[in-house]
Amino acid sequence: QVQLVESGGGLVQPGESLRLSCAASGSIRSIYAMGWFRQAPGKQRDVVATITSGGVTNYADSVKGRFTISRDNAKNTMFLQMNSLKPEDTDVYYCKADILTGTSTSRRRSDYWGQGTQVTVSS
Repeated sequence: QVQLVESGGGLVQPGESLRLSCAASGSIRSIYAMGWFRQAPGKQRDVVATITSGGVTNYADSVKGRFTISRDNAKNTMFLQMNSLKPEDTDVYYCKADILTGTSTSRRRSDYWGQGTQVTVSS
C-alpha cells in the first residue's frame, strides 16, 4: 500500500509565498516522475509542474518564474515552492507520483495521488 500525503497549504495574501510538501510512504521500490496538479470546483485538474527522477522539470506557463518544483529522492518527498502568489492560484493542489511497488518477483507500476491541500490567495 502506498500513500501520498500533501501538506503546507493555507491562506495567504497576494504576493506572499507558500511551500507545499508531498511525502510518499509504503512498499516503494522506485519513484519515477512526480508532479503537482491543481483543481478548482467543477473544473478539470490541470498540471502545475512535473519533475523526473533525474530532476528534469517542466512548468505550466502560468507559474513559470514564480513556482519551483524539487524532490528529495532519499526521503521520497517532493516540494513546490510558490512565490508571488496571485488570487488565480487559489485551488486544491494535488501531488501525483509514478511508483513501482512489490517484491523482486512481483512488481507493479502505478500512478498514485495525494488527498489534496487547499491553497487560498486572498486579501
